[in-house]
Amino acid sequence: MSAKPSMFSWKVHLFVLILVCVSELIGVHELGLGIGTITLFPMLYALIIGSIMSIPKLKILKKKEMQISANILGISFMLFIAKLGTMMGPQLMELFKSGIPLLLQEAGHILGTIILGLPIALLIGMKRETIGATFSIDREPNLAIISEKYRSDSPEGRGALGVYVCGTLFGALYLSLLTSVIAKLDIFHPLSLAMGAGVGSGSMMAAVTGTLVTIYPEQAGTIAVFSGGANLITTLLGTYICVFISLPLTEFLYNKLNPILGRKHRNEIKNIKT
Repeated sequence: MSAKPSMFSWKVHLFVLILVCVSELIGVHELGLGIGTITLFPMLYALIIGSIMSIPKLKILKKKEMQISANILGISFMLFIAKLGTMMGPQLMELFKSGIPLLLQEAGHILGTIILGLPIALLIGMKRETIGATFSIDREPNLAIISEKYRSDSPEGRGALGVYVCGTLFGALYLSLLTSVIAKLDIFHPLSLAMGAGVGSGSMMAAVTGTLVTIYPEQAGTIAVFSGGANLITTLLGTYICVFISLPLTEFLYNKLNPILGRKHRNEIKNIKT
């Protein structure tokens, strides 16, 4: 019988508390650039500081404490999913009223991450990490799904967590700048851009919404409603789509395409030719 994973460390919990307090005290800041605005969120500060603290050479955290952090991560995601479940009931009527355009966003998420991302991941040499990295945009609910099925320390878990970290570090910054540029082109309606803000990430949605409100202050309330509704649908409905469609589809395509696009297969062909 295997030992239960450790979940307790005063040092880990203390560092988490300090990181949260420091990040929240720094607060949200906006940087104006010539072509747009970049929004910085507390989550970004916490991730950067935490990454620095975990550098092995600094010897602030030991490997055992990092493993405890990984174990706690799965529990934290389960609590987050439980919270989302309690949100769904009161919002059911709003979900039905939102219409087909908001629901069709999920088709775009599947097209972008799986159809485009999975072949590229295989071509650059990724293995099972490809499944976790490309089945969704890998925000909190998606990490919970991967942690539950494969464990957070599995190759699939590492792939999902890698995309999550990149999304946290660069997602809000990138979307803030991209929103500013697209809005100034005056091609799309402000509410269309607001709906596009609902990618299932609170920080990314806030970054896009904040940028749009700055550009279209007269529609601030409507923009917030549409972006919030889109994000709610993506978070709630997207969770079920990821479980029953995206993840099985990604695993199926990985098993089919890896022998064709994988680096091992390409090396074998190269050796045969030489």
